[in-house]
Amino acid sequence: MLDIYTVSFFGHREISNGYALEEKIEKLVKSLLNEKEYVDFLVGRHGEFDILVSSVIKRVRKNYRSDNSSLTLYLPYESAEYRNGKEYFTEYFDSIEIFDGFHFKSAIYECNKIMVDKSDLSVFFIERETGGAYKVYSYAMKNNRNVVVL
Repeated sequence: MLDIYTVSFFGHREISNGYALEEKIEKLVKSLLNEKEYVDFLVGRHGEFDILVSSVIKRVRKNYRSDNSSLTLYLPYESAEYRNGKEYFTEYFDSIEIFDGFHFKSAIYECNKIMVDKSDLSVFFIERETGGAYKVYSYAMKNNRNVVVL
C-alpha cells in the first residue's frame, strides 16, 4: 500500500521577497520528494504566495522528480475564474477539490482548516500576525499540527 504524505501551503496574498521564498520552497519540495514515498501537495489560489508555490512545485516535478507526487488545488467555492478556465485548471493540477456550502465570508478559512486537518505537514509564509494566513497558522498550532514556517 502506498504511503501518502500530505503537505499543505499557506501564505499572505502579497509577498515581498519572492526570489528568496522561491528558493526555500524549492529546497523543501525536493527534500520531501527524496524522503517520502509519495507526496500530495495541497495548494489554494488566493494570491501571490499560492501561485508561487504551485509554480515551484510544477517546476521541481518537471525538472527533478515527478514519479512520486501530485498537486491538488483546494477551492472554497467554484469561482468565475475556475468556471471560465476549467480546462486550464484540469490540465495544470492533478486533482481539484471544491468545497461549496460554506458562508462566503468564512469559505476560505473553512477550506484552509480542512487542508490543515488533512495534512501531515502544513507550510506557512507569515510576515505579520494578521490576515488569513496567520489565522490558519494559529488554528494549526492550537490543534498541535506539524508546521514549518518559511
